[in-house]
Amino acid sequence: MFSFINIFGLSIGLATCFLLLLYVFNELSYDKHHKDVNSIYRIALETKDEKWAATPAPVAQALKTDFNEIEEVTRVLNFPTVDRLLLKNEKDDTQFYETNGYYADASFFKVFTYNFKFGDSNTALEKPNTVVISESIATKMFGDQNPIDKTISIGIPYGTFDYTIKGVFKDVYKSHVNPNLVLSMQNGDLGQWVKNQTNWANNNIFYTYLKFKKDTKLPSFTQKIPAFLDRNGGADLETINTSKSLFLQPIKDIYLKSSIGNEISSNGSMKYIYIFSSIAAFLLLIACINFMNLSTARSEKRAKEVGVRKVMGANKKTLIMQFLGESLLMCFIALTIALLIILLFLPVFNALTQKELDLFQNPMLIYWIIGLTIITGLLSGMYPAFYLSSFKPITVLKGKLINSISASSIRKGLVVFQFTISVSLILVAIVIWKQMNYLQNQDLGFKKDQQIIVPFRNPNVVKNYDALKNEILKNPKIASVSAGTTYPGFQLVQDKLFYSEGKTMEDKVDIHFAQVYDDYIETLGYKLLQGRSFTTQFPANNNSIILNETAVAQLGYTTENAVGKKIYYEYEQERFDMEIVGVVKDFNYQSLHQAITPYGIVRLEQEQPNYLIANVKEGDFTTIVAGINTIWNKINSGTPFEFSFLDQDFQRNYNREKRTSDIITYFTAITVFIACLGLLGLASFSTEQRRKEVGIRRVLGASITSITALLSKDFLKLVIIAILIACPISYYLGYTWLQDFAYRININWWLFLAGGIIAICVALATVSFQVIKTAIISPVRSLRTE
Repeated sequence: MFSFINIFGLSIGLATCFLLLLYVFNELSYDKHHKDVNSIYRIALETKDEKWAATPAPVAQALKTDFNEIEEVTRVLNFPTVDRLLLKNEKDDTQFYETNGYYADASFFKVFTYNFKFGDSNTALEKPNTVVISESIATKMFGDQNPIDKTISIGIPYGTFDYTIKGVFKDVYKSHVNPNLVLSMQNGDLGQWVKNQTNWANNNIFYTYLKFKKDTKLPSFTQKIPAFLDRNGGADLETINTSKSLFLQPIKDIYLKSSIGNEISSNGSMKYIYIFSSIAAFLLLIACINFMNLSTARSEKRAKEVGVRKVMGANKKTLIMQFLGESLLMCFIALTIALLIILLFLPVFNALTQKELDLFQNPMLIYWIIGLTIITGLLSGMYPAFYLSSFKPITVLKGKLINSISASSIRKGLVVFQFTISVSLILVAIVIWKQMNYLQNQDLGFKKDQQIIVPFRNPNVVKNYDALKNEILKNPKIASVSAGTTYPGFQLVQDKLFYSEGKTMEDKVDIHFAQVYDDYIETLGYKLLQGRSFTTQFPANNNSIILNETAVAQLGYTTENAVGKKIYYEYEQERFDMEIVGVVKDFNYQSLHQAITPYGIVRLEQEQPNYLIANVKEGDFTTIVAGINTIWNKINSGTPFEFSFLDQDFQRNYNREKRTSDIITYFTAITVFIACLGLLGLASFSTEQRRKEVGIRRVLGASITSITALLSKDFLKLVIIAILIACPISYYLGYTWLQDFAYRININWWLFLAGGIIAICVALATVSFQVIKTAIISPVRSLRTE
């Protein structure tokens, strides 16, 4: 049993530690493959209110012109409404939707390093309407053929355009810029719009990357940036009475250390790297503690062996090497089992983390595995080795070895340490679970359930909107249908600086807004507090705006007096006005990470909608979606139908937290299991030592219940001490994690009570079997010596 607990505990500890390390190594590898990675930076914006990952269009070329320190510069455009592209091979009618399609300057592959399977990275984007695709897209469209110079059509909400393939890159890299295809910024769809972007105050949606020359002194360059911005963009910024600054971000730090506004994609977090690394380390440490505790607890069993060896001439060094050797041998046996466990559970772990991890994808991990196994063996065996080798031969051979008070105290201290870690993880897991439950059930101020979202990827689809809407509404299970440029949970980048009557641009309020068709407010279930919404009962008016409560308050109006009031914005030194026609109750159009900010809804006139929204009254969603699909194919034949559910789309805002919650929950269970393995071993040893005491108590009339309580209380004392230590630790950890959310739970005392009860129940369940087994042994068997 001693060997089983040690080897099995070490196997589980090593396996889980290596799985977490595999995840950590994967996260740390982002953007490390780029050549001269230490010379590549992103330049971002900062205002007094926020930091923003993108810049206006003219910043890139001005930097290249003004500074000799810059070797190369490139822009990446992730156009807000082009979140999916319809790719079509006209020759065989292959067509499918693809995400992560970015527009980029011709210099993109001179800054970023990608290994090309076909084509030349240096010239791939030099000509207009050229595209570079990933190997996986090339395989889907052309199989194993070389697709260079072949033409594909790419559909976006503004039309369908032909692009010539000039490169295929191997999609094995990890980067915060994670393209599936890269389109030339010189094109027939958005190219002219990009050329017209010369204002330094508007359209901050271009991600700008710089590659510096090797001898560049960055502190000196950074000092020149304020004067550069003032020289080039000062006049434009002055017209809207706004000040901005630029700052540099090392590309190698962006994925894990940047969480500013409008990131190009969802980033990781250094905080979670620390969390998972700590869990891995503590898991392994708990397994090591089991080994140390059981080895020292069994010291009496091996005392005579040590005495005989010393009498036969063994010195302390030889004995230390013997016990360390035993520990290392057990660790390498455990490593073999751990590798089998990893191979067995890696698919499950990949599903949990939403990664495609491979045990041998990073050669450095092999060295880590070997190194950690050796360290584990030495750490596990060091204290037992020195403790056992210190026994005096005469004492142990006379059978007078008394279990050392210091050794017993150390064992108890280690048990407390194990359960402190375990209880802390249990309490943190409860806090995270409670917060995730809160996020799922929070009233967001709109109907997120029973909403079907159908994206428009083709201008012809937009033309057929009325016919599509009317056909869908014929289904009595559909309550209403509308459309707009966005919907709650989707990134909102359209905004203007407004000010109210009697004020100036110095009192401006930044209001983000959505452009919508009729019945948008009713479809999404926003609560109209004052005024009216946009419906067919009111004539179209592009000067009308509906505001949320926060916008009204920041403009200086009240909910009661806002309707009918004017608000103003300025563009190219002209002033324009809009009339407030309605006020809606505040709702969370962003995730609950952010507080509610000013929001407006305007009538869709010049832009075209990107999404149809259908509110379902009741019924089988499978049947309803199938019905919409049939209508779509009848009206929009040739364009693939796709859909999503609003509640699922909104929940994607918390994917990272959900993954973290799942990982912590699973590994908390494993941590508690390993700690309980050690507790089981100690309980087994302790009850074995007290068998005669139990026999005597039984003879004197003690009940099985009283003996069970007597034997259990020593272990429960240790667990209770661990709970008391763990409570402030877990409170701090839980409180710190919750700070990422603008809307969060309170950490109540009963969470700690629940966690403590769980820990006590688990500990009792662990020791009770062994304790009861000892308590019910016949006194005759306990007391006889032969």
